[in-house]
Amino acid sequence: MKNNELLNAIDFLEKEKSIPREVLIETIEAALITAYKKNYNSASNVRVELNMDNGSYAVYSRKDVVEEVENPREQVSLERALETNPAYEVGDIFEENVTPSDFGRVSAQAAKQAVMQRLRDAERGILYNEFIDKEDDIMTGIIDRVDHRYVYVTLGKTEAVLSEAERSPNDVYRPTERIKVYVNKVEQTTKGPQIFVSRSHPGLLKRLFEQEVPEIFDGTVVVKSVAREAGDRSKISVHSENPDIDAVGACVGAKGARVGAVVDELGGEKIDIVEWSADPKTFVKNALSPSQVVDVLVNEENQSTTVIVPDYQLSLAIGKRGQNARLAAKLTGWKIDIKSETDAKEAGIYPVE
Repeated sequence: MKNNELLNAIDFLEKEKSIPREVLIETIEAALITAYKKNYNSASNVRVELNMDNGSYAVYSRKDVVEEVENPREQVSLERALETNPAYEVGDIFEENVTPSDFGRVSAQAAKQAVMQRLRDAERGILYNEFIDKEDDIMTGIIDRVDHRYVYVTLGKTEAVLSEAERSPNDVYRPTERIKVYVNKVEQTTKGPQIFVSRSHPGLLKRLFEQEVPEIFDGTVVVKSVAREAGDRSKISVHSENPDIDAVGACVGAKGARVGAVVDELGGEKIDIVEWSADPKTFVKNALSPSQVVDVLVNEENQSTTVIVPDYQLSLAIGKRGQNARLAAKLTGWKIDIKSETDAKEAGIYPVE
């Protein structure tokens, strides 16, 4: 690397990659010290001085000034030091220019490698900072390839991985197709940021509604909770402090257009949108939609409820393989025990006296 190339490289990294000049200089000087010791079989303590006016550098050996030399590599006699400068005293550090005549070729290569490494580090840092801000957010990428472990998704200048556990059963992954993914986790590694994405995370459902429903995006309607069994069924609770706004209606959209767009994106996954309530009786009743509920008995101490439903609604309330009840419990945070009216009366728990 020629001197002007070195200076230009430092200017570029400082301005374009926001790497402080002091850090770059320290990095290059450290690389030159390593190169000197490696190529000139030197174990002496040395420092390198980089001249930022012209890009030149010099190597200086550093030795302790002593009365009697015991280790020539680390020490120099006071007599020898005084020959250079009469101001030296015992205990001072004696420096001497030991730059080899052919150090230019070696140093240029070392400086180039150090600059390139810093550039790679900077690129990785920029990518990491970009994607760490995208954690828990939704991004659109392009499927690059699929193997037995991952679906590889290109997101801008980097690649994300979608593991089998994070896939939705409804999805078919074909290379070159565009796909919306939820950024689950971003890790910094020696090879750069590793980005893990998901198609099954509840957060994907929430972010999709934010994209489709302006009232959610601007905060007029708030998503309070999400329960999801990817590829099959999900429940989402919403609420608005404005009594004039129908939170559920806003999410459904005209003729179901808004929720329909989310359902299409998720490959036909069924979605129940329910009104959130601070009252557990009301919230649990809403969460068990589409089934009808006669009453909800609340046990605050155990965070549990017993839900009474009409006999003919029992299977609908519980759902296929218990799914409806399971999702309602996840959505509300309350344990839910569902009983038919007949069973509740026989158990003596309903009607409540």
